[in-house]
Amino acid sequence: MQPDIRYTDGDAQIAYQVLGHGDLDLVFAFDWASNVELIWQHASVERFLRRLASFSRLVVFDPRGMGLSDPVITPPAPEEWMDDVRAVMDAVGSPQAAIVGHGHGGQLGAMFAASHPERTRALVLINAFARLRRAQDYPAGMPEHIERTILDQIRLGWGSGISLATLAPEIAGDEQTIRWWASVERAAGSPRRAVRKQELVLDFDIRHVLPAISVPTLVMSTNGDPYVIPAHGRFLAEHIPGARSLELAGPGHWPWASGDAADSMDAIEEFLTGTRARLGTERILATLAFTDIVGSTELAAEIGDRRWRELLETHDSVARREVEKARGQMVKSTGDGMLATFDGPARAIRAVRGIGESLSAVGLQIRGGLHTGEVEVRDGDIGGIAVHIGSRVADLAGAGEVLVSSTVKDLVAGSGIDFEDRGQHELKGVPGEWQIYAVASV
Repeated sequence: MQPDIRYTDGDAQIAYQVLGHGDLDLVFAFDWASNVELIWQHASVERFLRRLASFSRLVVFDPRGMGLSDPVITPPAPEEWMDDVRAVMDAVGSPQAAIVGHGHGGQLGAMFAASHPERTRALVLINAFARLRRAQDYPAGMPEHIERTILDQIRLGWGSGISLATLAPEIAGDEQTIRWWASVERAAGSPRRAVRKQELVLDFDIRHVLPAISVPTLVMSTNGDPYVIPAHGRFLAEHIPGARSLELAGPGHWPWASGDAADSMDAIEEFLTGTRARLGTERILATLAFTDIVGSTELAAEIGDRRWRELLETHDSVARREVEKARGQMVKSTGDGMLATFDGPARAIRAVRGIGESLSAVGLQIRGGLHTGEVEVRDGDIGGIAVHIGSRVADLAGAGEVLVSSTVKDLVAGSGIDFEDRGQHELKGVPGEWQIYAVASV
């Protein structure tokens, strides 16, 4: 359940949400495409926000002109976005808060901290920048040809999820995630508004503000971010008095989508509270099984919504039955598939094959992918690099196939399960090459 959406009452009505009951107030400013209703529809974002709320009273909001807040014809002046932070703090009765800003939200947070130190307990900047455009005295900035490419992509592809490959390459291959992000783009604003906002972000320069920031500051950078390269973060840390700098591993702009997402959450919690509690977290060895229905989008369009819902109900019932029979645990439904964990890889393989055989009788084909590794269990969900590997293995499977990593194959030796070698593959967002096998017989 996502928190209720509320609105400030002022010159501009700002949509915001509050969750958590910690002693620390924390205001999170997203990068410029946001919608506080739709952001909760992806597990990685929800997990990130709920982790922040585990040690704080967290406030998230849409700046004016974006998402559910008051629309504007032209992008507002930066100080008006800064006023939005003050407005939501006033609305929730917060005299002082830690400000966490991601991307362009970092510029907003930095301006607020410099202008209102009495209301800023601390500042955390995540993949943020003082300015985005390259200049003779700012070589970290974005070259002109990259600017043009990004603006052209927004004009021609905004609302299709086109930016996801740059923002979060780790999850950009997932069809459901692309659809979700496309809906966030559309709900954040029209292509014309998005272009105007991007042009404003390119023009905006807060380098002169940095020396005036007097609150404790943590600058976090993802070393593989192609949109905001780490040199931006190093510049911020060098010019904000007393700032701490932390560089984390990862290939994208979103820290919550990275394989090291837990590290970024830990770092924020430790900086703001002095401890890293990792409440409700345990690490276990598990076999992860991903499945999805082959050609789900085309099939749904062909048979209609009513019949499609009936087939999905059948799918979910069959999946739960086979998972439970194999002593597994259903982690979540993915809309047209599922993620489950098992304490034994042989049982996992047999469960996925059982799901496929049962569903073929009602005209559904599935594909599956399995990997065994250490996962982090928190609040009923799981995370860690093993989850990404399992998902990528599933992405390689064809209709009716069950693919496994070499780890799974090695662990079921002597079980009577036969495999076919499918060669080595690069798994998007995962280092190295991985040997993949198809289940031939069980």
